[in-house]
Amino acid sequence: MDFDRRSIIVGLASLAAAPVLGPLPATAALTGFRPAGQGRVDHSAYDALLKAFVKPDAEGYNRVDYRGVKSQLSALRAYLAALQAVNPVSLSRDEAHAYWINLYNAKTLEVVAEAYPVTSIKKINLGGSFLFGSGPWKAKLMSVNATELSLDDVEHEIVRALFNDPMSHYGLNCASYSCPNLATSAYTGANINQLLRQTGVDYVNHPRGVSVSKGRITASKIYSWYAGDFGGKGKLKSHWMSLASPDKAALIADARISGYEYDWGINAV
Repeated sequence: MDFDRRSIIVGLASLAAAPVLGPLPATAALTGFRPAGQGRVDHSAYDALLKAFVKPDAEGYNRVDYRGVKSQLSALRAYLAALQAVNPVSLSRDEAHAYWINLYNAKTLEVVAEAYPVTSIKKINLGGSFLFGSGPWKAKLMSVNATELSLDDVEHEIVRALFNDPMSHYGLNCASYSCPNLATSAYTGANINQLLRQTGVDYVNHPRGVSVSKGRITASKIYSWYAGDFGGKGKLKSHWMSLASPDKAALIADARISGYEYDWGINAV
């Protein structure tokens, strides 16, 4: 079985459960990030970068101009530094949800832009894992409230664990073709739910998310790795139908799931 970094959460003990992961409880070290305030964050600098360098194509797929991002790394790093100076506990739940997704995506943008040209994020080896050395996800790359964090920490032990919202998967972008779109706008407390739904709609209606042919469904491996987050594999079709266009929803209703695929090729223009 092809285990990759999104299906490996915490060491060897999680390997057996990886294909059907459910919502995670936050570890004791990270429960201190639970939002408990009404604060807001200014994401306008990041929003400007996204609008400049994320390029939607005619099929509704968003590609990234990493050379352009590379030319503006100082602005991206300034945003990341400002973000890491925020105390996310002071934020409202929606603001915190947006904060962590933006932090994950902005850091991923920086990592890939620094290494670009690169054909896959999996080739960016920053270490941090004694077993799975490839990729940047295990390395401690950020510090929030004096806690060193990896991309995996943010995704699995904060976003998935604290917010317990399957729609989060449509916000987190791993710089790969089969990922949901990197949005052309920054997430905010005001737009988080609407924008996550839109990225979900875009993903389900694109073949890399859900493809239906001759009564068979081939879906992204995100839905296999994280079936538990979506209520189990038995509820995937109803989830897809809630986001699909009427014509595609009808095709999904009459089809059966035949497999899952994932393309780790870079999502560059």
